[in-house]
Amino acid sequence: MSKELMQPQEIEVFYIIPSLKKHLAREMKDLGLKQKEIAKIFSTKEGTISQYLHDKRGSKIDFDEVMLKDIKKSAPLVKDSLSYLKETQYLLRRIKETRAICNIHKKLSGVPGNCCPELINCFGG
Repeated sequence: MSKELMQPQEIEVFYIIPSLKKHLAREMKDLGLKQKEIAKIFSTKEGTISQYLHDKRGSKIDFDEVMLKDIKKSAPLVKDSLSYLKETQYLLRRIKETRAICNIHKKLSGVPGNCCPELINCFGG
């Protein structure tokens, strides 16, 4: 059975962003924040944060060590909703810069074998 062809943006929304939230929530918890505080920053429910912390959400993909280090560096910078948005956007840019999104896209979607960012103008330009 072939995989459904998905746009890179769909991969971001359905897989990458939930995984970023999971990893950021874990790092923030390790920094001493309570689930309630993390939920307020993320503008979500405490139960959602609990699901991230217990691998019930955001667990469909794994990031490489480079990305995990970037997430670890970003977590202490997240102090409120605005800094959360800023760091999330930074991490999404890093996923594109390192081309980690390409590997995730190929793994989860029916991407043609000759697909590359330049060919489909994935990152603009």
